[in-house]
Amino acid sequence: MLSREHRLADSADFQLVFGHGKSFANRNLVLYHRRRNDEGPFRLGLSVSKKIGNAVMRNQIRRLLSEAFRTVLLEASPQLDGVDLVIIARIPAAQLEYRDFIHNVKHLLERSGYIKKQ
Repeated sequence: MLSREHRLADSADFQLVFGHGKSFANRNLVLYHRRRNDEGPFRLGLSVSKKIGNAVMRNQIRRLLSEAFRTVLLEASPQLDGVDLVIIARIPAAQLEYRDFIHNVKHLLERSGYIKKQ
């Protein structure tokens, strides 16, 4: 789990990222990102629609996404300072396993330029 300083929780902050940020998507996830004016730590927000299963399934997807991001973070952490990120799970994400979440998060961070392609 990410520490409190790395969580994007305020609705207004989510709206700023959606309205003024850039997005990249693949079949399972959408990544919105926006650079802030300060150089504080990155902040991550996760969104899973009510269209995806019940509350138990949505919380499981959030936990898997958070852990996958933490795993991939080791490659991207210096470039992420001062960035707000929002990851949205699409409906097909309900069928993914943990390693698939890692692959999808890594793919989106590569496309957005926060980690180098391998």
